[in-house]
Amino acid sequence: MRILRFLTVDPVNLSLKAKAYSTIACFCSIFFVALSTHIVGLGPQYPMIIASLGASAVILFFIPNSPLAQPWPFVGGQISSALIGVSCALNIDEIASASAVAVGGSVLVMVLLRCLHPPGAATSLAPIMAGDSVISLGYQFVLHPVAINVGFMLLLSLLINRLLMKRNYPSPLPADSNAQLPSSTITRPEYKIGISEQDMTLALKEMDVFVDMTPADLAKILTRTEMNTFKRIRGDICTADIMRREVSTVEFGTEVEEAWTMMYQQNLKALPVTDRASHVIGIITWHDFFKFLDLNPYANFQDKFRHFIRRTAKISAHKPEAVGQIMTSSVVVMPDTAHIVELIPLMSLQGHRQIPIVNADNRLVGMVYQADLISALYNVTLATHAS
Repeated sequence: MRILRFLTVDPVNLSLKAKAYSTIACFCSIFFVALSTHIVGLGPQYPMIIASLGASAVILFFIPNSPLAQPWPFVGGQISSALIGVSCALNIDEIASASAVAVGGSVLVMVLLRCLHPPGAATSLAPIMAGDSVISLGYQFVLHPVAINVGFMLLLSLLINRLLMKRNYPSPLPADSNAQLPSSTITRPEYKIGISEQDMTLALKEMDVFVDMTPADLAKILTRTEMNTFKRIRGDICTADIMRREVSTVEFGTEVEEAWTMMYQQNLKALPVTDRASHVIGIITWHDFFKFLDLNPYANFQDKFRHFIRRTAKISAHKPEAVGQIMTSSVVVMPDTAHIVELIPLMSLQGHRQIPIVNADNRLVGMVYQADLISALYNVTLATHAS
């Protein structure tokens, strides 16, 4: 019975919808690659498609985040393996020896060129197993059908994964951990705590294991796991439970001087900018006021700042007059139903000091500051120890 348990293991942890889309993508990609190769074909003596492209389609559309599915492993692995396979077919008469050398040689070349793509090993066998029909083509086999097949498949994988399936393909390149930073570089908050991509890369190198996933994606999974563990242990505490409901706001057309007066008198570090329907369209912080000041080491800061915030009496002005002209429009908001654990990476890793909270209609209903989150976490910890 234990053997039956191995038969029920799902190799791809995808939803039924994702599996269906990936299956359709495999069908469409092979169909259009074969059709396109036939249209641009050099003659009936050339094969229309290589069999190993079916395995490549599974990798490209079911596990596109895998290092084996990235453009260079796919293209380099297939073409280099085709070159090795044709060379073995032309120079080694004995089929068993030619097959072994072709597979071993293609794997070695792919590893050295950092383009390991498992279906490439199958491509190296194609010229040997097909016999005279392919051997007679010589190295033209590498161009047609291999290079043509690979080119069309790569184009389709980019279009289908990015545009239709909304996947991040190709996966972003890992950061260069060996890059020398200048001595004056300040460490960014995201590298102070938490699991970083560099941490994952180092751990995999120390363990000397291969995981069919980029270090960045693996770091995201572990971070999400930590957040889910926090939810399970700490219970359901939403942003609505800790937010401040009395929030001062300004509109796009609010004068700069009025906005600064509000922040100064109420001792605020930030003001959400909303439209008349209370939708958040931006945020204004102290930095937004200062970034427009042209200062030099001998400039009088107070005079410069007074001139900047003071309303211009003339019709035309050579400086921003409204909040909408200086605000930061890319503002992060959170729903009032979100768990407070969602705030931790935003505030601790990304450096946000306050997060506007919106309801189901995307209207501003409150604000959570770093102090609110720290207080909530502290209270939950005390309650957990007391129980």
